[in-house]
Amino acid sequence: MDKSMMKGIAVGGIAMVVLGASGFTGYQALTQPTFADVVAAKEVMETVVTPRERCENVQVRRQAPVKDQHRVAGSLIGGVAGGLLGSNIGGGNGKKLATVAGAVAGGYAGNQVQKNLQENDVVTTTERRCRTVKLKSQRLVGYDVTYRLEGQEGKVRTSFQPGATLPVKDGQVVITPPTGMRS
Repeated sequence: MDKSMMKGIAVGGIAMVVLGASGFTGYQALTQPTFADVVAAKEVMETVVTPRERCENVQVRRQAPVKDQHRVAGSLIGGVAGGLLGSNIGGGNGKKLATVAGAVAGGYAGNQVQKNLQENDVVTTTERRCRTVKLKSQRLVGYDVTYRLEGQEGKVRTSFQPGATLPVKDGQVVITPPTGMRS
């Protein structure tokens, strides 16, 4: 055999091996699954807490400011009235004693009357009261998907709701959203 024929056989043999290998690889690519069946898809929710200030106007009743803290006016008016009433009772030293006793009792009574009036004297004002409340809401995080690929079950989390199948590339489930679903 001549050298060129040997070279031709060698090159032909190598070409056959390369073509055979590429054919096997192509066959494997053709026989690999392109989709996995979705068995179940469950929404995954997250609770979001948002603080918010809530304000309202409230009617508030307070004791009015006291101008005569020692209740002098009530004591004086009560004392004078009590003294006048006491002076109408009895005669002589008894009249003097009744006048003094009436003035003392009237002064005390006037003081107590003024005290009750001051305690019941209230003013109503409107105050704005605010507090922080926490509002809770649900937010969709994604979907926990159970799939079946070549008789085996697996789980993945997707950011999109899958259909009946998920795409498979190089034997792996693709979990990126399809082109039309990206935001």
